[in-house]
Amino acid sequence: MNSDSDLQIAGDLFEVEHLLLPPREHPGTVAEFAGLARSIAADRDMWEHLVRYDAASRWYHRLRTGPGYEVWLLSWVPGQGSGPHGHGRSAGVLTVLAGELTERTEGTKRAEGAGRAERADRALAAGTQRVYPPGYAHEVVNASLEPAVSLHVYYPGLTEMPMRTFPAAGHGARADTAAAAEAGAQAPAGAVAPGAGQAVVPG
Repeated sequence: MNSDSDLQIAGDLFEVEHLLLPPREHPGTVAEFAGLARSIAADRDMWEHLVRYDAASRWYHRLRTGPGYEVWLLSWVPGQGSGPHGHGRSAGVLTVLAGELTERTEGTKRAEGAGRAERADRALAAGTQRVYPPGYAHEVVNASLEPAVSLHVYYPGLTEMPMRTFPAAGHGARADTAAAAEAGAQAPAGAVAPGAGQAVVPG
C-alpha cells in the first residue's frame, strides 16, 4: 500500500478531525456533516437552553433538518442507554456535547484459529466525535455518574433503528439479551415503527 494513502493517513476511519472543512449551508460529504456537528457543538446558545433530563427515558429533540439530513439533541442521565442497534441506510455523526458516554461495539477476536465475538467499549468524553457509515451497529450508554448530552447528525434522515444483540462483556458470543430488553423498555413514549408517520427514536 502506498505510504501516502488516505487509509494510512487516516488511521481510525471513524476519527475525522483532519478532514474537517468549514460547514456549508447544505452539507453533502462526511467531512461537511462532521463540520456541521462541530459548529453546532461550539454554539452553546443554540442548544444548551433546550436540554431536558428525563429519569424515565432518554430525552431527545430534533434540532434541525436540511435537504436529506436531520440533527438531534439527546440527553442521558446515568444508567440510560440506547441498546445495541443499527441505523438502517443512514450514516451518522455523534458528538458528545457534555459529560461522558460509552460506545459499545461488537468486534471479532481471533483465538486458536476461530473468530469469537467480543464487546469493545470506547469512552467518549465531551468534545469527542464519532462518524459511522450505513450498516454500522453500536450501543451508546451513560455509564458515568453525571448526566451527558450528545448531538446526532443522520444522513439521510433516520427512518429505522433495528435492534441488535451484542455479547456481554467478557462472555464471548453470549448475546446480551438483558441489554436488548432494557433498550425496549427505555423507548420513549411516541416511538413508533417507520412508516407510522413519526420519527424513529435517535441514538
